Amino acid sequence: MDIQIVDMKNKLLKALQERLLAFYSPCTQRYSNATGDVWDVLDSLTGSVEAPADWSVEHDHYLYGTPKRRKK
Repeated sequence: MDIQIVDMKNKLLKALQERLLAFYSPCTQRYSNATGDVWDVLDSLTGSVEAPADWSVEHDHYLYGTPKRRKK
C-alpha cells in the first residue's frame, strides 16, 4: 500500500477518533452518575442533539450524501 494512503488513513482515523471523543466525553461525564435504567438516561437525552428537522427521515442524506427522499 502506498505510504501516502496509509498516512491519509491514519489522519482520518485520528480525526474521527477526536470527533467521537469530543461528542462522547460530555455524555459520559453528564450521565455517568445517572440513576434509573437506560430508558431514563435516553429520556434525559431527548432534544439534546442539534440536527435538522428532517434528520430522522433523511439520515442517509446527512450521513452518506444520498439524495433526499422527500421533496419540500
